[in-house]
Amino acid sequence: MGAIRLSAVTATFSAIATGILLAGCSFSFGTTPELSAEKLATTLSEKIASTTGQPAPEITCPDVLVGKIGNTTKCKLAAGDGSTLGVSVKVTSVDGDQINFDFKADGSVTPAED
Repeated sequence: MGAIRLSAVTATFSAIATGILLAGCSFSFGTTPELSAEKLATTLSEKIASTTGQPAPEITCPDVLVGKIGNTTKCKLAAGDGSTLGVSVKVTSVDGDQINFDFKADGSVTPAED
């Protein structure tokens, strides 16, 4: 039964990964170009939901995204069964307060720990 559930989660994550391989976003906040970890997670979740037509997934990001070209962070998308999928975020450009970034899903799912 666990294998069936993991297969369904893998299929769902694969669809999400395909839907978000590269999607650009931009934000403008205050005078320091950075995006809080919480706001980044919320934004990614909303973008994935709108791209896939699925409910917004649970995403956590460990760090603030600082608006410097090339900066990266790695967030995690979590399924209800505890499986996770990495989501890589990379700053592509900065225009004053505006941070532009792309994100993509990793190619593999990390199964839930038993």
